[in-house]
Amino acid sequence: MATTLTRSLKAILAAVAIGGGILAGASSAEAARADVVLGVRLEPPHLDPTAGAAAAIDEVVFINLFEGLTQVDRDGTVKPALAESWEISDDGKVYTFKLHKGVKFHDGTDFDAQDVVFSLDRARGEDSVNAQKAKFEVIENVEAVDPLTVRITLKRPAGDFLFTLGTGDAVIVAPETAETNKSQPVGTGPFRFSRWAKGDSIDLVKNPEYWGEPARLQKATIKIIGDAAAALAALMAGDVDGFPIYPAPENLPQFEADPRFSVVIGSTEGETILATNNARKPFDDLRVRRAIAYAIDRRAIIDGAMFGFGTPIGSHFAPHHPAYVDLTGLSPHDPQRAKELLAEAGYPNGFKATLKLPPPSYARRGGEILVSDLKKVGIELEIIPLEWAQWLEQVFRGKDYDLTIVSHTEALDIDIYARDGYYFNYDNPEFDALIGELNATTDTVKRYELMRQAQKMIADDAVNGFLFQLAKTGVWNSKLKGLWENAPVQANDLTEVYWEE
Repeated sequence: MATTLTRSLKAILAAVAIGGGILAGASSAEAARADVVLGVRLEPPHLDPTAGAAAAIDEVVFINLFEGLTQVDRDGTVKPALAESWEISDDGKVYTFKLHKGVKFHDGTDFDAQDVVFSLDRARGEDSVNAQKAKFEVIENVEAVDPLTVRITLKRPAGDFLFTLGTGDAVIVAPETAETNKSQPVGTGPFRFSRWAKGDSIDLVKNPEYWGEPARLQKATIKIIGDAAAALAALMAGDVDGFPIYPAPENLPQFEADPRFSVVIGSTEGETILATNNARKPFDDLRVRRAIAYAIDRRAIIDGAMFGFGTPIGSHFAPHHPAYVDLTGLSPHDPQRAKELLAEAGYPNGFKATLKLPPPSYARRGGEILVSDLKKVGIELEIIPLEWAQWLEQVFRGKDYDLTIVSHTEALDIDIYARDGYYFNYDNPEFDALIGELNATTDTVKRYELMRQAQKMIADDAVNGFLFQLAKTGVWNSKLKGLWENAPVQANDLTEVYWEE
């Protein structure tokens, strides 16, 4: 690979007209940029969005490399993607999708209905490792009517089915490359995978044969920068052009005062919670869980860990959603009430437990504040810092934990509380039935009412300590346009990103 020219040399070369050596303005050289370098906090464990729960996977490859039948857009609406249109039967159980013609995978093979059948059968199959496998359980059958038509029959109506198909877990992959997508991802998207320098960066390049609207960038580099101080230095030096989610909110005033940067504060689907192992003593006692909820000072955590960026929540639901209910009043900060509940549960002197924390700053910083909050009511926590892969193995998959702090960034994911074997170990048949009714309801008004009931139920059960909704704190070069303000799904969509002249 040829040595990359410095930006200054590029500017000089671009300023010389080949025919007559006429100098062009500096702005023309800058406008010629067709690459971007974006920083992210976490390195993905692999690059297959259908085989892992880590949001870091989708933030690199979803929409950019891999596409689904539908796509959740930047405003949260569902739009066509690989399917150009669809029809839904009157009973809400049969979806017929017409596929775009002429779509190819990055390896040059044709995309057709059989790839859809393979992908959805794989997602819902017995051996599926899809993080949202439960979402695909509703599918009864997937069949290729012809090469450009797919019919999906559901066991029952599912009001969020089109939304589910527009998330990273539902992207379409080819049978020939599915097993190697973790390291060599092959999709149908506007960018192709180029290189992964482990621990450093991931390179994407424009797909010249993309079936849809071509990307305006020729290349995108996703730079992994785990340290907050390094993130600040990289932005100030111009080594990265921006962070879709900047990891150190304490620096935001500095960027706001610098005209070189845009600071864009939006919302995410990230319910940040003190996740609790409901099957492990003493957390199997509702009084203990409620005591913890009363001991938590949400505002202190938001101010201390996120420098004021975040919205307090009292249940597992995004405040920007129309069905949101503010339930923070069910568990106000009340240390005295927490002590009373602990005494009622048989722990007048409190108890000891562990708090396993993944790398993000909201978890590490929030954990320190939480330890102080709980110590005031007699609960002594030992912090155990984990790397992301360790957290996924021990906590998410192994359920070997007492407490942890994590942000759940999947959209409309309150149904995870009804999943068998989910790492909260919450078991409530009444809640399961409520979610079953929600999943079978297509009427929006009725769905919203059921969502409100679900929020209230898990808040009453104090399943977890509900902390705050994660803000999307974007910082990027002021001339860089097209990045998303909000994050309705886990994605850093680069398809509309460009440099302003």
